[in-house]
Amino acid sequence: MKTKEIADKYGVNLETFHAWLPTSGFNWKAGLLSNEVLEADIDAVVKRFQYDHSPEKAQADSQLQKELASILITSGFNFDGYTITKYSGYISGDDVVQVPRGQDGFWGGGLTDPGTALMNSLVVIRRNALMELKQAAHALGCNAVVGVDFDYITLEPETVNKQGGTLYMPYVFGVTANGNAVTIEKSH
Repeated sequence: MKTKEIADKYGVNLETFHAWLPTSGFNWKAGLLSNEVLEADIDAVVKRFQYDHSPEKAQADSQLQKELASILITSGFNFDGYTITKYSGYISGDDVVQVPRGQDGFWGGGLTDPGTALMNSLVVIRRNALMELKQAAHALGCNAVVGVDFDYITLEPETVNKQGGTLYMPYVFGVTANGNAVTIEKSH
């Protein structure tokens, strides 16, 4: 069924539905003028869309954000004034960014400075990796992470083009935040 028909039939905002659909995890087909959802999936897609845009979901997301914000992180192995009561194991969080190699080609509009692009992205990917680390700790029922450090990876992918020459792909920079999930309690 076309997304416009779904929006009309179920009373959902078409623009919001189009923006949400690629992130939904459901199968769908992009068309020239309209997108389509498989008939068998329509009820499940609409229910998930309605839930994802409901006050209950917003409240649950808000509560989760508060819980994640309260998770303490340190590169050390303890917190002053707290006692570690449970070790739940090693966890990690990752993020990656691709940076153009320095030129976008004749039609690309100019040169890119990979170093500047990486430095502009580094803060974002580190924060994303830390957020994943907190999510992993939260999933284990922990309220802190100790021994946190970062590992970085740089890839310079290349392949062969149709003419047999080398095609240089964008640089790939990745970061992993590692640590040990723990439960801590205030010392008496």
